[in-house]
Amino acid sequence: MASWCVRSVRQSYPLIASPALRVSPRLLCTATQQKNGPGPEESEKPEHSAGEKALMEEKSQLEGQLKDMTEKYKRALADTENLRTRSQRMIDDAKLYGIQGFCKDLLEVADILEKATESVPKEEVTSQNPHLKNLYDGLVMTEIQIQKVFTKHGLVKLNPEGQKFDPYEHEALFHAPIEGKEPGSVAVVTKVGYKLHGRTLRPALVGVAKAP
Repeated sequence: MASWCVRSVRQSYPLIASPALRVSPRLLCTATQQKNGPGPEESEKPEHSAGEKALMEEKSQLEGQLKDMTEKYKRALADTENLRTRSQRMIDDAKLYGIQGFCKDLLEVADILEKATESVPKEEVTSQNPHLKNLYDGLVMTEIQIQKVFTKHGLVKLNPEGQKFDPYEHEALFHAPIEGKEPGSVAVVTKVGYKLHGRTLRPALVGVAKAP
């Protein structure tokens, strides 16, 4: 900077060597700068400011892009976790309720066994009638065994007589005033129902008591 000032002073003011005009070099340098404009070092300052401004703008853009990508990543991660949870739930439901159709078919067999045992006159089941007694005992044992198999696989019988009517588990065939029965309770069960792992597979067919 000093050398540049000296060169400028020598070029612009040749009379500086005259003894009559002794002027301070500092003052001449200042005057030369005012005349010729800023030096090369000072002219670089605006360029640095513009470069810093461009860098700050680029930084802001990159930070915005990073924030946007982070949000997208979090959303994608949440969607993936939700999909995994739904898939696992579907797999679990398939394991539990995959035998639903098969169970419905077996319910008809259980109904027939129950009707068969109920149709046998109890007074006829004696040792004096061994053939009927053996047949009846076989039917009862078969019915007991099939109910054990049902329970093992999560199939539970619903016999709601005397309970409060529940539209999710019972299907009302009629409503009638019945003496000794509380209104809104199940008075008659014409066909038992079943639940598979807590889900109603077949509602019980019932008659509901109502107020007279």
